[in-house]
Amino acid sequence: MVEIKFFGRGGQGAVIASQILAQAYFLMGWYPQCFALFGGERRGAPVFSFLRVDEKKILLKCEIKRPDQMIFLASDLLEEKEIEACLKPNGLLLINKTQPEQPAVNSKQFRLAQVDALRIAAEQGLGSIINTAILGAYCRAAGDVPLACLEEAIRGTVPAKVEANVAAAQKAYDLTKIF
Repeated sequence: MVEIKFFGRGGQGAVIASQILAQAYFLMGWYPQCFALFGGERRGAPVFSFLRVDEKKILLKCEIKRPDQMIFLASDLLEEKEIEACLKPNGLLLINKTQPEQPAVNSKQFRLAQVDALRIAAEQGLGSIINTAILGAYCRAAGDVPLACLEEAIRGTVPAKVEANVAAAQKAYDLTKIF
């Protein structure tokens, strides 16, 4: 089982990101389970989304406390102490970062990948909705979801600007920096 936790702010698309990625895994024959955690405030408030995927049915129904992978759509939510305490050893930390060539954190306990998803989304006319860009980076960094599968999931899940979202995923895949 792979457990993934998304950290974002309302309006960035963290909840939809987990749904798109769940669909990509489903298209690969995996069983996904995704759910979100957010308060009454939406735009700009912290949002957490969770995704579990496995090759067999998932019976577990609880919050993910110690994920295999952490994806930060909002880098200001990044707390190094939390990462060290929560991320499983050798897990993946993926960060949306303005200057992705400079590592946000250093650790030998986990793998680090960074991309400027906000710039990529803006270039594609998507504004601050960076979910498909961060998922393109995820495909490259995690290595277990083919980009073509993600593109199919985007086309089947995203309600508007579908080709711009596909292009954002493709560009982020190419521009992701892995440390």
